[in-house]
Amino acid sequence: MSSPTAPPGDGRPAIQRNSLREQIAAALREEMMAGRLAAGRNFTVKEIAELYGVSATPAREALVDLAAQGLLRTEHHRGFTVPEFDWSDFLEIFEARTMLTDSAFRQLGARVGGYDWRRLPSLRRRAEAAQRASRSGQLDLLVGCDLRFWHEAGALLGNARISGYLGWLRVQSWMFAAPHLRTAGELDGVCWDRHPELVDRIEARDVAGAHRLMNDYNLFTIELLARLTGHPLESVAVLPLLRSPVAEPEQPAPAAATDEPGLGLVPLPRAVPPGRFGRPRHPGTGAGTEEPVAQ
Repeated sequence: MSSPTAPPGDGRPAIQRNSLREQIAAALREEMMAGRLAAGRNFTVKEIAELYGVSATPAREALVDLAAQGLLRTEHHRGFTVPEFDWSDFLEIFEARTMLTDSAFRQLGARVGGYDWRRLPSLRRRAEAAQRASRSGQLDLLVGCDLRFWHEAGALLGNARISGYLGWLRVQSWMFAAPHLRTAGELDGVCWDRHPELVDRIEARDVAGAHRLMNDYNLFTIELLARLTGHPLESVAVLPLLRSPVAEPEQPAPAAATDEPGLGLVPLPRAVPPGRFGRPRHPGTGAGTEEPVAQ
């Protein structure tokens, strides 16, 4: 975002009139994820309304929505500010998403309710788009493709809350990572690009293979960002989990009727925005916004 008064048409997602509130929020979210709307940047409702050529009402509603999700900070008499995530924040985000995806892939072949395998063609298309963006070093394009790929992968689980939570974590991950990636210079081949291979493993119901590849992705991510930010890997609590061998899955024993849900190992975020995960959101209102398509 080069200027708060710059007119649309410079590569930003087009704003359609049928859902202004959600689409303004999605456009701003991708600006923050790509590092174009930097941490500490302050703006008002009036500036956002002028930027996207809309009235103050949908602009205000979009900003309030993003603030409720913890992606903007409200400033008294100053409007809204993009928050800054430091290394300790990122470690919490990374640990949460790692443990959640680790649990999901361990259960790939044993989930009682099954998965929504109808999503595989869409997942593959998004994987190929993310791979192309990664290999070409187009960060602005990659953040959108990557978010939509992981949203689709989460939706495969058939659990909207898990998918929504993962999407929320990934938005914050990119908000931390993108500025550091931009300082790294040429990005051709720098970011992870094995999305289609992961889809192959999932489609083959290769639980161990998909799990190993997921660990490879998370290890690749944390090693890259530790190197770019100058932080030691020893500060990453889940590193042993990522480096440990992945065993072939055993047939699960029948669950007792009194068993508790199995998400107890997932660390809670510092603050869950009120209402963010209370019910599935309408497409376009949160992480995983559908077309048009935009580490």
